[in-house]
Amino acid sequence: MKKTPATTPLDPSKVRLNPAQDDAGSEDESQYLVLVVDDSIDNLTMISLDLQQDGYRVATATNGEEAVKVASMINPDLILMDLAMPGVDGLESTRQIREIPDLKDIPVIALTAFSTDGFRRAAHQTGFDGYLTKPVDFTRLHDLIKRLIGLYRSSRSRAESS
Repeated sequence: MKKTPATTPLDPSKVRLNPAQDDAGSEDESQYLVLVVDDSIDNLTMISLDLQQDGYRVATATNGEEAVKVASMINPDLILMDLAMPGVDGLESTRQIREIPDLKDIPVIALTAFSTDGFRRAAHQTGFDGYLTKPVDFTRLHDLIKRLIGLYRSSRSRAESS
């Protein structure tokens, strides 16, 4: 029986730092790099494999501290962030990411088991661009990713042409 390998943190040396230069004019998902952050290996693997099957390039982190480091190295197009992680949680790591000039505008989606209004408010106040609860509704997730990446890319293009 052939076993599918688990998704592991992406080797930053193999990441194209500016995929727009390589894929000018291409609009398929394969040019987009998504950072998935979750302390549950099962969730990390399931979400990463789903995104890869839809054509996205995926990097992963298993905690908030690692998320900040990986995001700084790869400058992803979007981050999916679990909120409840040991040590540096998703709220704090997103605050830290928002303080880095090159990362401050990258869309961040909270993916969490917490569905209370308090957590939603905290995520909104921290600067999250979206909020989805687990178990993951992959149709909603893909729709939100496409919408947020489109908004991010168009605002970045306008800023570069100014």
